[in-house]
Amino acid sequence: MPHPRALDVGQSVLLVIDVQESYRSLTVDYETMVQGVRRLIEAARILDVPVLATEQYPKGLGHLVPEVMQVLPSTCQVAEKISLSCCGDARFAERLRSVERRQVLVCGLEAHACVNQTVHDLLDSGFQVHVPYDAIASRRAVDYRIGWEKMIGSGAIPSTVETACLEWLRVAGTPQFKAIQKLIR
Repeated sequence: MPHPRALDVGQSVLLVIDVQESYRSLTVDYETMVQGVRRLIEAARILDVPVLATEQYPKGLGHLVPEVMQVLPSTCQVAEKISLSCCGDARFAERLRSVERRQVLVCGLEAHACVNQTVHDLLDSGFQVHVPYDAIASRRAVDYRIGWEKMIGSGAIPSTVETACLEWLRVAGTPQFKAIQKLIR
């Protein structure tokens, strides 16, 4: 049985927040973040972890980037929202309730805005929240740093893409381990 602060594949859901086209040229370490998000989605697919995704005002900010869209599971319905916190959108809140899991691994944009507010609302609602440092980003480094510090200071559990994947796996030598090992190498 995993430690209570470690991700449990049977209790986790992956939340991908607003990795949209309009942020591509504006965001610090954008490509690193996108690659981290892709790896998490692919690992979630291999391990049957549910994936939820959102877009912030897609009419103005565009849709999720193709690099993310092409790896999302076919069962993932992208929730369009105008609230900064995903929890402020009734459709998202219903989807989260329907997966019946208590751990949320949160990745995406922006660390100090939608990610930050969502993490705080999830924590306030009793979820255990994990945030991979290498799968979130902001337009400015200072906003990224402050967003990170606020989330961790409020009780979110710091993580990385590789840490999350390995916590989900728990054992080596399985076909799932071999597939995910290729993702994180």
